[in-house]
Amino acid sequence: MRTVQLKKTENNKFKYLTEELILKEPLVLVFGNRFMLQEKNIFNEVRDIFKDGHIVFGSTSGDITSESVSDDSIIITAIEFEKSNFLIKTANVLNSNVQIDSFKTGKELIEQLPKENLKYAFVVADGSYTNGSQLTKGMNAATKGRLLITGALCGDATRFETTLSSYNENPKEGKIVAIGFYGETLEVTFASNGGWIPFGPERVVTKSTGNILFELDGKPALDLYKTYLGEKSKELPGAALRYPLKVKSSEGNKSIARSILNINEEKKSMILAGDILEGSKVQLIMTNVDNIVNAAEIGAVNALELRKNNPQLAILISSIGRKLVLDQRVEEEVEEVIQVIGEETRICGFYSYGEIAPFDGEMNCQLHNQAMAITLISE
Repeated sequence: MRTVQLKKTENNKFKYLTEELILKEPLVLVFGNRFMLQEKNIFNEVRDIFKDGHIVFGSTSGDITSESVSDDSIIITAIEFEKSNFLIKTANVLNSNVQIDSFKTGKELIEQLPKENLKYAFVVADGSYTNGSQLTKGMNAATKGRLLITGALCGDATRFETTLSSYNENPKEGKIVAIGFYGETLEVTFASNGGWIPFGPERVVTKSTGNILFELDGKPALDLYKTYLGEKSKELPGAALRYPLKVKSSEGNKSIARSILNINEEKKSMILAGDILEGSKVQLIMTNVDNIVNAAEIGAVNALELRKNNPQLAILISSIGRKLVLDQRVEEEVEEVIQVIGEETRICGFYSYGEIAPFDGEMNCQLHNQAMAITLISE
């Protein structure tokens, strides 16, 4: 595997962050600021650099490399595989005739990938229209839980206006890209970790529809949420990213964090980043910088311990909520990962609206929020 990275800031050309190499038919991951990805010549600009590259775009809430975490930039990570192959398929969640069907879109997308020798898939998905919970369920249905899938819902900083992604064309809304990886020597391991701490009582979801939470313990969900936030409730909906919910299934064996993306004052409801089922139990969670940084370190250790060989590429997908908590210390969680996996490993990734990865020790992918999902790859 050979890799190069380039960076572009506003009104400037791409500059190499690494040694300049000529790569043959590389996978070209282009992650960056939504406004910069909306420039009409962006695809041609990347194509001029990688004339035979397979170019995948995704908008972010911050770009991750070993050099820095940056907001107003575009980062290119181009990868030439020497022993492995990849195949890219796309779908558009906005193409549904009647209503957006993320389950069907996810299932049909993964079904496009030939199954023979398929070892892993990385997914870059629209973060505005996609129901990430249904997307992951659809992708699992296509593979019966036998394929490792990680990835992300694209971001748009804290604006939550427009997210973009594409393959070999200018970035657009609604697009979902799946990259299937094939190869006998390909080794992929993963881990995800959060570092959030619950507070306040557990409450039961008594009314919800999809990803909209209406009632907890028979009371308006938004009213209860505001009670716990106190003065910070005046900063809603932005403040909600710092105080997500821990959602425990009705069976009580698994829990997952859910970001609150928006609120509806009239209906006293909250719109979450993923589905929340009636009968499940929820609890507010909070964190601090040290907890987040420690969680990133633990995730890196867990992903590394599963490997036989040293990783050559690390894809880090972290949450916009974690970035807000880290603030000026945002690079610390990336630095902890680098210390664990080594400086020889190429780092790429971004802050997202949702992290796609299985629970540790499992294969079915899930939509996570407020986590750092780490995927380590070598061939």
